Order: sequence, then C-alpha cells, then structure tokens
Amino acid sequence: MRKTLKLLAASLAVGVVAVGAAACGSSGSSGSSGGGGNAGSSSVLNGAGSTLVAPLISQWAPDYATNDGVTITYGPIGSGGGIDAITARTVDFGASDAPLTSDQATACKSCLQVPWALAATVVTYNVKGVPNNLKLTGDVLAKIFMGQITSWNDSAIAALNPGVNLPSTHITPVYRSDGSGDSFVFTSYLSAISSDWKSKVGASTQPTFPTGTGAAKNSGVAAAIQATDGSIGYVAVSYIAADKLNEALVQNAAGQYPMPDTAGILAAATAVTTFAPDGSISLVNPPASAATAYPLSTYTYAIVPSSSPKAATLRKFLTYAITTGQSFGPALGFPALPAAVVAHDKMVIAQIK
Repeated sequence: MRKTLKLLAASLAVGVVAVGAAACGSSGSSGSSGGGGNAGSSSVLNGAGSTLVAPLISQWAPDYATNDGVTITYGPIGSGGGIDAITARTVDFGASDAPLTSDQATACKSCLQVPWALAATVVTYNVKGVPNNLKLTGDVLAKIFMGQITSWNDSAIAALNPGVNLPSTHITPVYRSDGSGDSFVFTSYLSAISSDWKSKVGASTQPTFPTGTGAAKNSGVAAAIQATDGSIGYVAVSYIAADKLNEALVQNAAGQYPMPDTAGILAAATAVTTFAPDGSISLVNPPASAATAYPLSTYTYAIVPSSSPKAATLRKFLTYAITTGQSFGPALGFPALPAAVVAHDKMVIAQIK
C-alpha cells in the first residue's frame, strides 16, 4: 500500500505544478456565459491557496473538465495567500488548512468555509544514518523549534528511541516562511502540548519561529530538508511520498505513536465531530480515547463567498469535490470525508447564491 502511495504521489508532482501555473487569474465575468446559460454559471473557476490540498485538486481538475466541461485552475500559493486572494475576490475560491480568524472572516465579507478534504501535517527529518519513523513527542518538538534541544543525540530524543544510534549532528529546524496552514496545524499541536510554546510563540499560519531557517511552500521545505543533514521540518502528508522523505512518529494524547496515514487521520476525524460556530472543526491533538488517531490531522477548507457571479458553478464543483472527488484521496493520503461532514458541507454549499 505504501509503495503504491509513493508511486502515485510521485507521479502527481508534475501535475500540481501544471495546475498551479494557470491559476490566480481574475474571478471576473470572463467565461460567465458557459455552463448552458444558467444564472451564476461559468466555464472556468479560478482558485488559490493551500499547498497541502494541491495534489488532490490536481486530480479533480482534469476529471471535472472531462466530465463537466468546467476548467478548474488553481495556484498553490499557501493558505495565507489563498485567504488574501478570496478576500480581494481575485479568485473564485480560496483554500486554507487553517480556518479564518475572526478578523479574516470580517475582512472576507460573508465568506463560507467548507471542509472539503481530510489530511495531515507530517514531521520530517534528514539525519545521516538515522532510520525512518523516529519517535518524537510534542514537548521535544517544541524544545527543538525553540532552540533548547540542539543536537540529535540529546538525551530527550535518545530516551524515546532506544537502540537507535543518534549522531551528535546539529539540529537545523526548517519552517514555512509563507502563510501556511501546515504551520497552523504544527504550531497548534505544539501549543496544545507545551505551555512554554503557547505563551512564547503560539498557533498561527505565520508564526515567528525562535530559531531555524524558513522556506516557501511545502516544496521549499521538502527541498531544504533533503539538502541539509541534521534538518527537521513539517510538510503536508502527500509530500512525504512524493519527495521520499522520512516521517517521524509523533506521540498522541493516548501516548501512542500512530502512522500519519489514512487510518490515523480517519481515527482523528472519527473522534472529533463537533463543528465550531464558524463551521470549522479542529482535529489537532484528539482525546486519549482515540488511541490510533494521528495528532496532527486536519481538515482543509474551501473558502467561498456566499454571493458569487459564478454561484451555480461553485455549488456544483464543491458538491463534486466532497462526493465523487473524494475517490482520488486515499491514494494520496487523504481519507474520504465522514458522512456527517459531507451532510454539513451540502447545507453550507446550498447557501452560495
């Protein structure tokens, strides 16, 4: 299964770039005569945002164009950029792995949030001679990214990994330099575990990391980690397979170290079913009763205006994404959405006029 996932994800790396290259065009009225002339229809939808969900959209786009005759262009510019773009209405939809803050929601003016994919942020590392699946806790990760643990043979890391020959190599943290939902998930987890991290850094799409080096987008973080012995960072789950990166096993609330795979992500989604008033739902650090849940799981959201000149086309595409489009997800590390989330999404989508 993992071999199949790696092959499929690697084959998508080119596709993501191709989808992104055409994106970020205006969401104006050009092409609005498509879709059979129905009010609010169009032959083109432009989107931008999350790099985490980009591999999935790269599969949706050609399938949707073939079967529904609508072109989907998407720019994987990061969750922060996607929020900015939909707020400015330079795209038809944004995508973010972090829900809108109250200030962002006000600025976006009646934007709706549709959780349209399940995924995870994965801790990855490159240390010569150290095998895959090193075990790490939230407390250790917080101390690494705060510069308090600086070498790979530190006793705190060694205690979690008995029998692993850890070198004295200096640790180089790598983080996202752009506004990123993966940063939000990662720092939300650290904030949930470490009071020191919560008070000094906190959870944000673009936090001020105390130490390390920044890189833009998931692809930039992956490249920096591959090029640097002793590095550690975080990327979206699909980039692990595509770039053949090591994946750390991160401790959950039950004290277990689940794999960041579809089973671990789905276990988190099964354990957390309560929506916030803004329509978001947080899967980070699910309760100890979810023994197999991966603790850095997340929903990623389509962010759309409740009033759009392309309302009919948006409703139809989003409905495709949360139903038929989910079939592309498991091969890329995205479990299918739970039925309750699909039902919730359909009610939200119906509000687009």
